[in-house]
Amino acid sequence: MFTAAFALLLLQQAPEADVDWDAEFGVEAEERDPVTGEIPVEPYAQSNANAGATPFTGTSMANHFGGQDGIRQIVDRLVDLNYADPRIAAIFAGHDEVRLRRTLFEQFCYILNAGCDYTGRDMQSSHEGLGTRKPDMNALVENLQIAMREQDVPFAAQNRFLAKLAPMSGDVIER
Repeated sequence: MFTAAFALLLLQQAPEADVDWDAEFGVEAEERDPVTGEIPVEPYAQSNANAGATPFTGTSMANHFGGQDGIRQIVDRLVDLNYADPRIAAIFAGHDEVRLRRTLFEQFCYILNAGCDYTGRDMQSSHEGLGTRKPDMNALVENLQIAMREQDVPFAAQNRFLAKLAPMSGDVIER
């Protein structure tokens, strides 16, 4: 049983193979910084206060996390887990992974007092419009716990770090 609409579909010509669909729909190519590999963002005031928490005192927390090298490994594993996690992967899809890895490392390194400054945006503006929900935040925290456990961060140090990060959820969760 053919309908007129179905007959029209059958008679339509396939589009040419060499159509530039991005140009057809006005999609602009992402131009990355040639040095950092990051997609440029609108200017903002850089400040350690944007990290969302004050750093720990002393170096014991940084040592528990393996210093800057250990923190970088935790961040890299966390980002990999988040991009692969079907519960939250869609939140990260289409975002600048290079910038995410750098700013997350800086944030953790700053808060753990491992000798870094944080150059990213504040938590509220950097998460605005993502539609993050409490279950999304819970999934991210679970992934962070996996990354810290794999790096042999002592359980007590994990909890102290999570306690520093927890108040930021109010600036991240939107719905």
